[in-house]
Amino acid sequence: MVNNLPKVLRPSNKDGLAEGDRDKVNLKDVTDLDPRVGKEIRGLRKARDATIADLSKATGLSKGYLSQIERGISSPSIKALHSISRALGVTISWFFPPQTDEDEALRDTVVRADGRRSLTFKNGITDELLSPNLDGEIELLRCIFPPGSTSGAEAYTHRGEEAGFVIEGRLDLWLDGRHIQLNAGDSFAFRSDRPHRYANVTDETTIVIWSISPPTY
Repeated sequence: MVNNLPKVLRPSNKDGLAEGDRDKVNLKDVTDLDPRVGKEIRGLRKARDATIADLSKATGLSKGYLSQIERGISSPSIKALHSISRALGVTISWFFPPQTDEDEALRDTVVRADGRRSLTFKNGITDELLSPNLDGEIELLRCIFPPGSTSGAEAYTHRGEEAGFVIEGRLDLWLDGRHIQLNAGDSFAFRSDRPHRYANVTDETTIVIWSISPPTY
């Protein structure tokens, strides 16, 4: 049985993925593994503030095998990749971004509009990753909040800093217990160790460009 890692840093994924968002991937993509899959696993694991030992415990895979996968020495089996993706709270398709006609040299620099990775969670929120990967010090997301969606009733904290820009709709933010209403065109920034939560309390979709440093996906 695969267990989720113990440290959940973002409230959006605490209840898991929406059922319709699970494991959308072509089997051919899995059998033609890109050697960068190991790098993607390492970046996501670190963003979850988890050790190889944590991932080993969650997946039942040995620490040595996981280390070899992350370093590109070994390729994960389909079964192993399913276990790793579920433990890290993503779909297996996370490791296979949509193919574009991008120059290979730009893959770690540019994300085209039709090449974004995205996850939709049970609370309805969709996160689109605008950063090429999670290896750097900044994570950039396009967050889509359907009407009534929320991070949860309880405020949460984590390491780092975050900032955002509301490009559509309205976002209600609670920071240190203070309620702040943000409308299209408004922006915000704060240290992430301050208790915070957020919601779309309207009947229209809200879209926010959200930056978090370091990545805490």
